[in-house]
Amino acid sequence: MRDNANAKQDLLLDIRDLRIEGYSDGTWHQIIKGVDLQLHRGEILGLIGESGAGKSTLGMAAMGYTKGGCRISGGSVSFDGQELADADDEALRRLRGARIAYVAQSAAAAFNPAYKLINQYCEAPVKHGVMSRTQAEADAVQLYREIRLPNPEEIGFRYPHQVSGGQLQRAMTAMAMACRPDLIIFDEPTTALDVTTQIEVLAAIRNIVQEHHTAAIYITHDLAVVAQMADRVKVLLQGEEVEEADTRTMLANPQEDYTKSLWAVRDFRRAPMPHSGEPKPLLRMKGVHASYGAIKVLKDIDLTIHRGKTVAVVGESGSGKSTTARAIMGLLPPTAGTITFDGEPLPATSRTRPHALQHRMQMIHQMADTALNPKHRIRDILGRPLEFFLGLKGKAKEERIRELLSLIELEPDQFIDRLPSELSGGQKQRLCIARALAAEPEFIICDEVTSALDQLVAEGILRLLDRLQREMGLTYMFITHDLATVRSIADEVVVMLKGRIVEHGPKDEIFTPPHHDYTDLLLSSVPEMDPDWLDTLLADRAARPLNMESADQ
Repeated sequence: MRDNANAKQDLLLDIRDLRIEGYSDGTWHQIIKGVDLQLHRGEILGLIGESGAGKSTLGMAAMGYTKGGCRISGGSVSFDGQELADADDEALRRLRGARIAYVAQSAAAAFNPAYKLINQYCEAPVKHGVMSRTQAEADAVQLYREIRLPNPEEIGFRYPHQVSGGQLQRAMTAMAMACRPDLIIFDEPTTALDVTTQIEVLAAIRNIVQEHHTAAIYITHDLAVVAQMADRVKVLLQGEEVEEADTRTMLANPQEDYTKSLWAVRDFRRAPMPHSGEPKPLLRMKGVHASYGAIKVLKDIDLTIHRGKTVAVVGESGSGKSTTARAIMGLLPPTAGTITFDGEPLPATSRTRPHALQHRMQMIHQMADTALNPKHRIRDILGRPLEFFLGLKGKAKEERIRELLSLIELEPDQFIDRLPSELSGGQKQRLCIARALAAEPEFIICDEVTSALDQLVAEGILRLLDRLQREMGLTYMFITHDLATVRSIADEVVVMLKGRIVEHGPKDEIFTPPHHDYTDLLLSSVPEMDPDWLDTLLADRAARPLNMESADQ
């Protein structure tokens, strides 16, 4: 516990009665409504709440920053005695990156795709005069090693698109530490990571924060992660504080009904699909191999997906899940093996596939933010596939756009002319679903479609996908690292490791012991609502390390 006599001296961030407004529909409306927040050196504060609660807005305000169309309309943001709410741009530039750093939710969107990782790491410490370029490069390698990135001496010389999503998120965490800041805002830094990678990142973040006595605001919708990371927890709802307490007290005895609802375990379980005779194969992969240049990424993949079923594909970052999807969609031609769809061989590349075949297979991407053109309105985003695949124009196209919006439970008159930036995360993902449905497909690959969403919104998306499957007879391949999602929606589970399928079968069989060694690793890596869970797990694995070579056989 913190010594009360030193509490005032240790106070690093002091936010009082903060009010932030956003501008829309010609008026200003409140986003943050008089919130207080105090953070001491070396302390981690967890901010939780559903989508739209104001977590990220409050976190960015700690840097004296607001998004476009927003403004601080009242209150104070004091960082180490310096007021940030009305500080000039030069004063804020001296702080940001040097003494206050930010780790974004989507590393793919935050990194500049035209520059190598090492160049982006070195920019802040060199510009702020903390290190020379040579020192910064050596420091990058050291932090890459601490955060367990593969080939730390070489990985920095890759471009962002040449590493996996989990590796990119870890590289961003290392980059935030480059100047050894006093405060880091972590905005959902492990949301897009598989459970095994998440363990490594959480441990690395916690060790770095503790070693350098760095304060942190940890924004997340994952309550089990909060339990491992935070000293205190603050709950937000619609821009207002619901309650705050130390983590153990909050976990054991939340006071408010809203907090108790967040604590409740997601209860959605998809009802079994009705049997209609012998299952009919829709997609088959037989002996499929694929490579990125000289690097083999898929090795002898055999997979059958039956019509009307949901097959979940799980595995850690880099296991080959998304690469399998790319091979199916014709974005990465296999080097060996065959892929058939409805009994017919699939041409290796999407460009060589007939128009009539392309519309039958669609993909919903992981990050709706980067999958949607920010300059196109919803009517254009949905209208283009309707023209391209179905030839709809004019009134017929307009009517179908409205039908699609109703199908995904968005009011057409309210949303049809909005830009993606005017949608919440859940609404953007619903729009991506509608865009896939516009082609009238039979088979949809859902690539981590709920990974960036809070639990309440994610459950809504899963219920929507289930309803659409039953109404339209869709077949899903569901790529995910969230085993709770697998339990909710899957009929069958495919477990991948290092480009191979190591286990495949009905969901209940895969989740019932005995497990394959790697499946057991995945299941044991799902965080629990116990503040001691991470320490216990790490100690257990240090004492009994898993032989991953044997798991890869």
